[in-house]
Amino acid sequence: MTNTPTYKVVFYNQNQVYEVYARAIYQSDMYGFIEVEEFLFGERTALVVDPAEEKLKREFDGVKRSYIPMHSIIRIDEVEREGSVKVTELKGDKVAQFPYPAAPNKSE
Repeated sequence: MTNTPTYKVVFYNQNQVYEVYARAIYQSDMYGFIEVEEFLFGERTALVVDPAEEKLKREFDGVKRSYIPMHSIIRIDEVEREGSVKVTELKGDKVAQFPYPAAPNKSE
């Protein structure tokens, strides 16, 4: 039996930092995106309910594959086992995205 890898993906989204776990991650055919599949969340049998985990479960409910822009990725780690998912609200300007390329001037 082969051991299926587990990945921890940390990315920036709308002034929040998401930390999620998934089984499959690869570069997308769409230029500039990373594809994340098979999201992993904790067991529903747990007595303690984590509001952040519940929020992410609802947000990714029914999502087969997520395309995350490369410039939003903070870190991807291959880990031994999944941990708890997190959403961290950013205060101030601690994380900045890479600038987008300038739009071409149409008058030229």
